Amino acid sequence: MKQNEFREKKTPEKSASGKKTRRFKFRRKSNSEGSQTLVQIMNGDFLKREFVINNLGFLFFIMLLLILMVSKGYYVSQLSTDIKKTEEELAQITADYIEAKARLEESTRRSELIRKLGPLGLRETVNPTKVIRKTDKK
Repeated sequence: MKQNEFREKKTPEKSASGKKTRRFKFRRKSNSEGSQTLVQIMNGDFLKREFVINNLGFLFFIMLLLILMVSKGYYVSQLSTDIKKTEEELAQITADYIEAKARLEESTRRSELIRKLGPLGLRETVNPTKVIRKTDKK
């Protein structure tokens, strides 16, 4: 095993003008690698390689996620349709309730009751009712 060596940090060299200069090496990626990958994708050559076999589990996982995403879209669509139908039913039931309540109030009006109960011999009292109160004396 090779031992690690301590390396001193080199100070930047001074140029003839007295300024410090740094020397960096920049690496450029060749455009041929990116274009080569794009060409392989467009040709479908990447499907023939070991890439597919090595990443088969990951590809199945991605397919499962795509299927779940599509099924979620259908579920949300069905759910919104059900909500709309339920709101329409609720509006209809509310309208029926208001109509029935109005009919009940109209039929139980005082003048309407007097008219309906007249043939039975019942009539409205003319004298006010008297209240009898009992007081306890002990």
